[in-house]
Amino acid sequence: LTPADRPPSPVNVTVTQLKANSATVSWDVPEGDVVIGYAILQQRQDGQMQRFIREVNTTNRACVLWDLAEDADYIIQVQSIGLYGESQASKRVHFRTLKETDRLPSNSSNQGDITMEGLDKDRQLQTGEIIIIVAVLLMWAAVIALFCRQYDIIKDNDSNNNKEKTKPSSEHSTPERPTGGLLRSK
Repeated sequence: LTPADRPPSPVNVTVTQLKANSATVSWDVPEGDVVIGYAILQQRQDGQMQRFIREVNTTNRACVLWDLAEDADYIIQVQSIGLYGESQASKRVHFRTLKETDRLPSNSSNQGDITMEGLDKDRQLQTGEIIIIVAVLLMWAAVIALFCRQYDIIKDNDSNNNKEKTKPSSEHSTPERPTGGLLRSK
């Protein structure tokens, strides 16, 4: 491959939404070439961990990094993936995760930014989600109650049929003649 076939390297690589165990990396791509995906190299600066994230068929220019170590230094590089190969890696970006006790002020979050909104592990269930969960549980309870009711009906019918089959009836124990008499041997 010639360098002309490769897409341009991502620019303006930034790390936002820093937390103790996660961060969001975002980037821009110069216009002009076809980009079909991105590759992100995440490496802990002490060398204990390296992760390579590769996503194709996406135009998303941000990625949430999970399972980061608390209070640790990381290096991030991003590559564009084109039809004929990958770009050169972007400039290295250094960042440090927060300590669990560190909290960013609540107004520091940019509402328009792609963040872990909706993905936060500690978030509360919303009213709509609770209604859906309760409705599903009620439906399951109704199905189970209906099953038990039908099972009791089937069991009662089956036990009544078994009693009739096993109970000998004196009127059916001996064959009768149409004249009403019993068969006797001479």
